[in-house]
Amino acid sequence: MSTAAKVTPRRGGPGGTGDGDSAGSPFALSHLDALESEAVHIFREVAGEFERPVILFSGGKDSIVMLHLALKAFRPAPPPFALLHVDTGHNFPEVLEYRDRRVAEHGLRLHVASVQEFIDDGRLRERPDGTRNPLQTVPLLDAIDRNRFDAVFGGGRRDEEKARAKERVFSLRDEFGGWDPRRQRPELWQLYNGRHAPGEHVRVFPLSNWTELDVWQYIAREEVELPAIYYAHEREVFRRDGMWLAPGAWGGPREGEESGTRRVRYRTVGDMSCTGAVESDADSVEKVILEIAASRLTERGATRADDKLSEAAMEDRKREGYF
Repeated sequence: MSTAAKVTPRRGGPGGTGDGDSAGSPFALSHLDALESEAVHIFREVAGEFERPVILFSGGKDSIVMLHLALKAFRPAPPPFALLHVDTGHNFPEVLEYRDRRVAEHGLRLHVASVQEFIDDGRLRERPDGTRNPLQTVPLLDAIDRNRFDAVFGGGRRDEEKARAKERVFSLRDEFGGWDPRRQRPELWQLYNGRHAPGEHVRVFPLSNWTELDVWQYIAREEVELPAIYYAHEREVFRRDGMWLAPGAWGGPREGEESGTRRVRYRTVGDMSCTGAVESDADSVEKVILEIAASRLTERGATRADDKLSEAAMEDRKREGYF
């Protein structure tokens, strides 16, 4: 399986096609170079403004690209940030193996907030549907408070979901981790305001202006390794609510639900109980990029059951302190 394909990046912005910008300048940044430069600038701004930043790292493609950018931003020194993973207990084994391998490879510090621990000691209660993604908020806020993190990097992008499209690059959260869109600050000329009161913190989104296609083109250009589940493979799945889900102890397949082995891949990675696979033959970076370019559904809209609970499911969770 190839995870190191070469794909020529788009030039001169989203509509560019040549080797420079629309005016043909030989000094213009390519579209991907401009996005990379913006993200590196954001990482360095946070390092200069905050005392205890942390990167949310799940082993998903967006957090992997974030880590790659952070490594670039401070090379040859290591990033001045720890990593934080909110472990639902229902994570894909391939993703956990990748997470631990990358942490060891770069000598990084990893904090793990365990949903299972909160269930075991009674601070959280298992949901009837077995889905644990909505249960991540309490362990996340506990870890932020306990470790006194004042800036938390997330891999959210504006193209994923309409609530995320409202969020600024620097998103102020109150003392309870809640998000209020009315408190969003202007960010003209890439000037970011990290001021916050004691107890508050700021969520930071270096990939805000990226699209899913941008992420994959960057993965191709930089030869970034991903967990194998992002590429087509044979897996046992069952059909529920229009999605192919992986079976597990959380409840599936139920009687009457279609199940079997299919060739699938994952566009996004989260809790196994609510993250759907898509049928696909895309077993290389080139094929994934072609598949995404032809798609008219965002990855969350197509494969995340937790976002289909209501029209405002994501926004409601963000107000409570979710990513």
